[in-house]
Amino acid sequence: MFHRINLAGLILLASAVAAWAQHEVDPTEVEGGARFYRTTCSGCHGPDGNLVPGVDLGHNKFKRASTDQELIQIIRTGIAGTAMPPGNFTNEQAASIVAYLRSLAADAAKSAAPPGDAARGKVVFEGKGACTSCHRARGVGSRVAPDLNDIGSLRRSAEIEKSILDPDAEVTEDHQSVRAVMKDGTVVTGRLLNWDTFTVELIDSKEQLRALQRSSLKEFAILKNSTMPSYKGKLSSQELSDVVAYLASLIAAQ
Repeated sequence: MFHRINLAGLILLASAVAAWAQHEVDPTEVEGGARFYRTTCSGCHGPDGNLVPGVDLGHNKFKRASTDQELIQIIRTGIAGTAMPPGNFTNEQAASIVAYLRSLAADAAKSAAPPGDAARGKVVFEGKGACTSCHRARGVGSRVAPDLNDIGSLRRSAEIEKSILDPDAEVTEDHQSVRAVMKDGTVVTGRLLNWDTFTVELIDSKEQLRALQRSSLKEFAILKNSTMPSYKGKLSSQELSDVVAYLASLIAAQ
């Protein structure tokens, strides 16, 4: 059922949005909310919260809520007759998701980045940025670095931008590199795929799949830093925004 929104309702909604933007939140609460959101909500709403038409969770744009408590209620009980299912969350857990969404909106409000264009970003990605010399996207590029074909389904735009400017800030387990030294002194480096007590599987700098026996290694180390260079100062602010827009457009369904 749709309701006509009167002027008083609009004022109330605007006040609530302003309060969300100014509200100080507990970083620990936000971190917990982020984990819940990524595992439960991002599959439908997307990492940036903007995949459902008419809803933009990362910018405080909701269809059926104007207060934190209404959001908490929707997260916990869902919306009958829609694709929004009830969530198996306590009130505190749902509140942490709201805190996380509020933090996204606050970050978006502070951002001065120019709007990005995915088509231009693709040109920079494959050209000036030379990103395909390591990464693969939509069937183009190398497999030395992680495949980015569905990165838009997994990471927020802000996280993608941060990884471009400061690759060492967060090196996830699926993006780790390894350095192995064979007993004969041969050094093998590459992107780590899997390892256990007996073997190390990786893709080396020549895009070859290698399975090394741990018993044949003199040294083996998972590198803490990323092998990707920082693009800080190498791309203009517009080029950076365009590349982020392109990567954010890469989702598994495409």
